[in-house]
Amino acid sequence: MAILSAAELEHLISTYGYWSVGAIICLESLGLPLPGETMLIAAAIVAGTTHQLNIWAVVASAAAGAILGDNIGYWLGRTFGYLLLWRYGRHIGVTERRMKVWQYLFRRYGAKVVFFGRFVAVLRTIAALLAGAHRMEWPRFLAANAAGGLAWVTLYGFVAYQLGHEVKRLARPAALAVGAIAVVAIVAGLVLIRRHAAELEDAAERAIPGPLRPPGKSAD
Repeated sequence: MAILSAAELEHLISTYGYWSVGAIICLESLGLPLPGETMLIAAAIVAGTTHQLNIWAVVASAAAGAILGDNIGYWLGRTFGYLLLWRYGRHIGVTERRMKVWQYLFRRYGAKVVFFGRFVAVLRTIAALLAGAHRMEWPRFLAANAAGGLAWVTLYGFVAYQLGHEVKRLARPAALAVGAIAVVAIVAGLVLIRRHAAELEDAAERAIPGPLRPPGKSAD
């Protein structure tokens, strides 16, 4: 649940303008329960209805916040997430072979997870952390992250700018539909991974032979 109400978001926008847009979206991308999507829509509506903000500056600040926050999240996941998995993963059933499977999956499909995760509320807050923890290559992450962030802020920002307050009525059912599709896709993916665990472990071993590198050393 988000920890800021609509009234509090409006106050932040009127007081701090573009800085508040970038900051909220950046912090949400780090995993905090903040309403980044709602902030973007609210700022775009202000730009379209009162003209106190410029829509291009709203989109630019939102994109900067999204990309910066995700990259910080990526490095936190790469530094601390991998360390935690390495030291304590075995206590929750995360063996080295399973770590290799997730690294292998992020090598193959990580760009799609990062790009489309920007449009799904839950994934938006954890995709970067997961990508870092599972050692996705940073250049690929950055490209997918920047593309996803720019697509997200452009779509949501300009749609809200054009539709104004009407977008509030449409945003919730659209978000629920996207969220439901994402949940179904995630569950289906997990089922497939479970059913083909042995094949995936063998494929991961071929792609990442030998023992995994300990924390502090590059796995690329």
